[in-house]
Amino acid sequence: MSETAKPQTIGLWMTSAIVVGTIIGSGIFMLPVALAPLGANALIAWVISGLGIICIAYGLGRLSRLGGGGIQANVEQEFGPTAGFLVAWSFWVSNAVAQGAVAVAAASAMSFVAPGFVRPDNIVPVAIGWLVVLTAVNAMGVRAAGGLSIVTVLIKVLPLLAVVWIFGQRGVTGGEFEPLAVAPINLSNLAAATALTFFAFTGFECATTPVGKVRDPERTLPRALIGGVTFVVLLYLVAGAAIQMLLPADVVAASPAPFADALVAQWGNGAATFAAFTIAVAAVGCLNGLILATGELGYSMALRGDMPKAMGWTRGINTPVVSQIVGSMVSALVLLANNNGATASLYTFVILLGTASVVIVYFAGTASAWKHSPGIGRRLVLAFAFLFLAFAVYGMGFEPVFWSLVLLAIGLVIRWAMQRLNARAGSSPVEELAPAAPPGSSA
Repeated sequence: MSETAKPQTIGLWMTSAIVVGTIIGSGIFMLPVALAPLGANALIAWVISGLGIICIAYGLGRLSRLGGGGIQANVEQEFGPTAGFLVAWSFWVSNAVAQGAVAVAAASAMSFVAPGFVRPDNIVPVAIGWLVVLTAVNAMGVRAAGGLSIVTVLIKVLPLLAVVWIFGQRGVTGGEFEPLAVAPINLSNLAAATALTFFAFTGFECATTPVGKVRDPERTLPRALIGGVTFVVLLYLVAGAAIQMLLPADVVAASPAPFADALVAQWGNGAATFAAFTIAVAAVGCLNGLILATGELGYSMALRGDMPKAMGWTRGINTPVVSQIVGSMVSALVLLANNNGATASLYTFVILLGTASVVIVYFAGTASAWKHSPGIGRRLVLAFAFLFLAFAVYGMGFEPVFWSLVLLAIGLVIRWAMQRLNARAGSSPVEELAPAAPPGSSA
């Protein structure tokens, strides 16, 4: 980085927009399809997951008080470099895989808005195009990514708020609500519903990844994490309940777009185009946050010699352009692999790895916060986070847990190989992990 160039930084509003923007992706708009057959279990699961994710956000917020060097640096302070690497590696793989899936969601939503431009036979090229465009936005600096997050958040909450409005209006006017699907409330159904709603809340952790780019991180990150997550939890609780009570359970379970169906029933077919547009924006906003985090994680690992040295290169405003490009290239390769029927099983495999790996990040972050947070009140909150994560893992089943262990083993092998290569080349990890953030006005 040039000595005269000042690194870009973001304040509370942009950090909060990244928190909200990476949670609200395309997944929430399709989740009611999977939850509808579970009936009242789904409503209870929204509450359980909401409380659990707030507790996890509290833990990551406590951990962020250690400084703004990124989540890898903060975990390192508590459990050493190997634990820090495993968290960053798991996180990096999860995001790189998720980028591909979210890019496809953005392209698919666009195929409804502009069917003449985006057709089923060119979904993958359009998805890769989104990766290129948003990697270019992130290459402009963290403020460009943060600004885009603010814009997309303002748009993507509209269909959720619209469904909440319809729900409230029906209640005020004395309209009838649809009955929930008949499903026994038991441990098995609750665990399955909790696992589904849990993943609807993932993504907020991306705000913990920027290395030296959040102003006053000890205050900004905890406020953004807890405030942003609480906002989404409340929104999802109401919107999730509303969609299940506005449409018959069998209609929701068979719908390709339940939120669009609810809006169409109230305002006509034009609402379907509006819903598809906002879903596309939601996916774009989520992808923007994922690319930001993936670049920062690769950069953080490269600084320590755990990834290729080139991934630690930045342009004048301390933007890890090479790391961003590498992450997006991995996502593009995942998409191309999925585009080939002979390698479709590979896509399923890496998606499974990505799904399981975020749990590792949450466990490590909560454990680090526990070590750093003496006091009964704080530890009670963190204890609930641990119990929630254990319950969510139970709901996932054995296979994701097994593949998460495989993921960690692969990461350790790669780290060992990279450190040997760097040692032979005579290079050493960068000592200064994060430049000091210059003061400035809040974003």
